[in-house]
Amino acid sequence: MSARIELIVGLGNPGRDYADTRHNAGFWFVEAVARKYGGSFKYDRKFQGEVARVRIEGQEVWLLKPDTFMNLSGQAVQALMQFYKIDLASVLVVHDELDLPAGVARLKQGGGHGGHNGLRDITQRCGGNGFQRLRLGIGHPGDKSRVTGHVLSKVSRDDMADIEQAMAAAMDVLPQVVSGEFQKAMNTLHSNSNG
Repeated sequence: MSARIELIVGLGNPGRDYADTRHNAGFWFVEAVARKYGGSFKYDRKFQGEVARVRIEGQEVWLLKPDTFMNLSGQAVQALMQFYKIDLASVLVVHDELDLPAGVARLKQGGGHGGHNGLRDITQRCGGNGFQRLRLGIGHPGDKSRVTGHVLSKVSRDDMADIEQAMAAAMDVLPQVVSGEFQKAMNTLHSNSNG
């Protein structure tokens, strides 16, 4: 058994200009979780972001959308973790993943940041990389020089449909992730036909 999840962080950039960009896949997921489980986001200055509280499988879980912009995501995560005394192992970070095609979702424990500035900042500020991850594929533009433009560009309708499908598959195993059955959730999600 893994640790139970007490905090789900969706990574993204705040503001209308970024709302439909690939880099905001983490925001889209936690917004979907809030909708499904009846939570509503409210801005909390103390946590430098929008927070919601939901109950998943009988367990209270915080949802967080940092308002710090991607590169400083760790500030918001660290503030909420410290205030509620949440261990790093009980944090699930949801983020866009260049190395997976759109339509693929993968769970992962630990690992490097892979050049993702949000993950890099969380690892630096929150005591390491011992958090769980949900990686939502957004595809790679093919060349390193085009990555920034790619993650900050709006998603095509086809890619969005694929990403929504991947998020739905991840949502199906979320109760297992939250209750600490990470390996079981991972096996189920990864054996689905998404990529």
